[in-house]
Amino acid sequence: MTGRDRHTGWCAGGHRCGLGEHRSDEIVVDAGRARAVLVRVRSAAGRDHAEIRLRVALAPTEVAARRQLVGLLGDMRQAVTRAAIAARPRPRRAA
Repeated sequence: MTGRDRHTGWCAGGHRCGLGEHRSDEIVVDAGRARAVLVRVRSAAGRDHAEIRLRVALAPTEVAARRQLVGLLGDMRQAVTRAAIAARPRPRRAA
């Protein structure tokens, strides 16, 4: 068993792991008209990812539902950008 094959402390193990991936238990957040499910995944290549499923109740009218979808896409883009920026190494400060 290589280092990549070993289960991590957060890995749920069992049937959740397959094809070289390790997956955490689902973290479920219910917020009334929305529900999010987060799973941490380590790929076969050793890279960690967050897998997020989001279910949001849409308005009954087409125009309002489309407006919600546009807003969701914008918010998702902002969240992904923030996560990418947070992952970058900080530049060293001069002594």
